[in-house]
Amino acid sequence: MPTKSDSFALLRRNWRDVTAGSGFDAAAEPYRTRLAKMGTTAAEHRDTMAPSDTSLWPDLTFPSFADTPARLQTMARAYALPGTGLTGDANLAAAVAGGVDHYRQQVYAAGADPVGNWWNWQIGVPKKLLDAAVLIDSHLTDQQNGALREAVDHFVPERVLNDYKGTSTGANRVDLCTVTLLRAVLGSDPAKAVLAASALSPVFPYVSEGDGFYRDGSFIQHTSVPYQGGYGAVLLSGLATLLAVLRGSPWDITDPNRQIVFDTVEGSFAPFIHDGFCMDLVSGRGIGRKPYGDHEKGRGIAFAILLLGDAASTAERARWQAMVKGWARRDTPKPMLKAAESNDLGFHARLAAILADDTIPAADEPVGHRLLPMSARAVHRRPNWCAGLSMASWRIGHYEHGNGENPRGWHTGSGMLYWWAQGHGDQYSDSFWPTVDPYRLPGTTVSTLRLADGAGKDWGDTCPQARWVGGATDGVYAAVGQHLNGFESTVEAFKSWFFLDDAVVCLGAGITGKDGVPVETVVDNRRTNALLTVDARAGWAHLEGHGGYVLPGGAHLRTLREKRTEPELPVTRSYVTLWLDHGVDPGSADYLYLLLPGASPAETRARAADPGWARVLANTAHQQGVQVPSLGITAVNFWSDGAAGGLAASAPCSVLVRESGDGTATVTVSDPPCDLSELTVTWERPVTEVLHRDPLLVSATTGTRLTLTFGRLSDQGGGSKTVTVRLG
Repeated sequence: MPTKSDSFALLRRNWRDVTAGSGFDAAAEPYRTRLAKMGTTAAEHRDTMAPSDTSLWPDLTFPSFADTPARLQTMARAYALPGTGLTGDANLAAAVAGGVDHYRQQVYAAGADPVGNWWNWQIGVPKKLLDAAVLIDSHLTDQQNGALREAVDHFVPERVLNDYKGTSTGANRVDLCTVTLLRAVLGSDPAKAVLAASALSPVFPYVSEGDGFYRDGSFIQHTSVPYQGGYGAVLLSGLATLLAVLRGSPWDITDPNRQIVFDTVEGSFAPFIHDGFCMDLVSGRGIGRKPYGDHEKGRGIAFAILLLGDAASTAERARWQAMVKGWARRDTPKPMLKAAESNDLGFHARLAAILADDTIPAADEPVGHRLLPMSARAVHRRPNWCAGLSMASWRIGHYEHGNGENPRGWHTGSGMLYWWAQGHGDQYSDSFWPTVDPYRLPGTTVSTLRLADGAGKDWGDTCPQARWVGGATDGVYAAVGQHLNGFESTVEAFKSWFFLDDAVVCLGAGITGKDGVPVETVVDNRRTNALLTVDARAGWAHLEGHGGYVLPGGAHLRTLREKRTEPELPVTRSYVTLWLDHGVDPGSADYLYLLLPGASPAETRARAADPGWARVLANTAHQQGVQVPSLGITAVNFWSDGAAGGLAASAPCSVLVRESGDGTATVTVSDPPCDLSELTVTWERPVTEVLHRDPLLVSATTGTRLTLTFGRLSDQGGGSKTVTVRLG
């Protein structure tokens, strides 16, 4: 049986290998050059260190929560890693130890006033200081070691892990457990190691409200913000790290609910990774931090998935490796392997091995629809394009701002429709957020009323009152809707999107406003200087290299080509904007247009000349629906009970019918407001029998028409329920 000393030595080795990097030949490129550069940087930090009452380095004035601990961390990694020229260098380790202790004395001393953001004191600073201390191990004196442990115990007392609430949930809980584990390693403290491992258990189960993972794939942090790309990525990476570090130790994580975390790889994270980048619609206030930040987030999630694979089943690991390999192959704007050279040698080594292994296939981009009603998000994938939809609801805020970030994200929840055709993986990556007109985000319906930076409450507390947000999907196609209450405005609208093979049919109705300014629906706003062709008479437009737009009914499409500059960066980008002007204070405006991602001018022209391809069944504040005969689809969003296009519903709901060529059909329903104890749907179509019954189906009547009655849909979180029938 291993001794306590052996167990903590194992944790130290695992921590170094997992977090600093391992699995590579330090003498081979690109590792040789990268490690040498790390050594040079560490030597510069060591040589310029000049401790004073106000700083550790003259250019970093205290408190310097991020940069000073990060420099110490870099120095410690240069000590711990091979090939840096400073591997095992006692003088470097002594400099790290002295620097950690000086920062502890001047900034992070037990009893100091934790001013500012709590996160710096409980997670950001202690995690980096403890990391550095663990990597240099015995080079801390007993006094330095004890003083750092005392400081961490002061700012991160064990009671922060007692209750799963407040700032000790989701990703924050994982980070707090990581800090506690490092504190345990530093002091060889078995009790704290037990606490660090056991306090992870509340993170694993699904939740039905608040922070955490939901059964529909949603991940929420800050109560009302979808966050797979931010806190979710931190949580996944943190759990993967802790599982790897604790493996083989007395504190190995064996909670059976950890399988839920494995399930989130494909259920919560993969839906929002497209060709290697993480879609901004699940990144909260972090969307505009840096150009190509979405690609950086995608790489972080990819690494976490590969690391987590070490603890998963053989089948899961094989699927995940193929998935990540496909992402890396398709991430051409910022090649994943090349980018990994500069920030994570361990990930680079893993990814390089997978890319070089011909027995591991590169998985293709999946095809289908994922609707996550609990986070008001939808993702639609077809062979040559992908779209993502961001909405706000009574659960989900319009946007999140905080710490000075994302002050103009006001309308990202007003039905923003992101889309990527082939070759456009950087559409929203290359300085889109600092340069786009924040009042004209694609897909949104908004008041043009001017708003203050950071308008509304911070941290995502910007939820509207509307409950009907969601829709129905059969996994291939979808009918999605949003009862929109405009952000900080009087605008109200009923918006629907019908996601199909080569098009998204976009409907809007009941659009009202009393702000004394125009209300607009933004058909699109592309970061491009491509040629725009508009045929107003035929009702279509085409943006070269991007796709087409069809506007049945002769709606007047407004267009604008402009260069927009963010002077503080500075950066300038070109935009082509298309929008519909509903006028000042509209009483009941509407719209209809088709988005055709990747379509050629000829394909766009042909679709405009075929008005019967998609027949609008209704476009009012009561129902919105379409019928697409070529796909066998009839779909209606019922904002209230009623009938449209052969479908009738006894209450607000979403219904999607798809007829197959084999004489069968599926009827998919959902309860987006989550308040129905019973729902009856009637389809005026002869049906001979029900082939597959959902457990919530209470009764079914076949014959000249089909009548389905469902039970308590209110408990299903807006999820879709499908019944299969044989047509008469």
